[in-house]
Amino acid sequence: MSDTADGADPTDPQVACFEAGIKFGSLYHQFAGTPVSPASAPSLAAAMEEAIENQPHCESVTVDVREDALAEAVAEGPAEYTELTGRFFEAEIHIACEGVEVVAGMAMADGYPLMEVRSVRKRA
Repeated sequence: MSDTADGADPTDPQVACFEAGIKFGSLYHQFAGTPVSPASAPSLAAAMEEAIENQPHCESVTVDVREDALAEAVAEGPAEYTELTGRFFEAEIHIACEGVEVVAGMAMADGYPLMEVRSVRKRA
């Protein structure tokens, strides 16, 4: 790693958290706007999980579709599908990097899909 502006290398937990952020950015922005219906939601969630799990340091990804919100949006719209946004799913990503485990998640908070680091711990 190269030195930062203050002369210190990033810590292992900082590197692991950065990796979690990269995975979440990819998860959200790669799939946002994808056409989704109640029938296709499970296969889309599986595709999201499998795609992100391909990335380095990613141990697991869980995507849970908020079926009630999705069904409501489709019922209110002019078509039998809508486009995927953060209000239709919650996600959790587990990262293992540089001897550190990071769990990051995304859930709705005050109408906004909030991504956060949930835990950081050294691996035994």
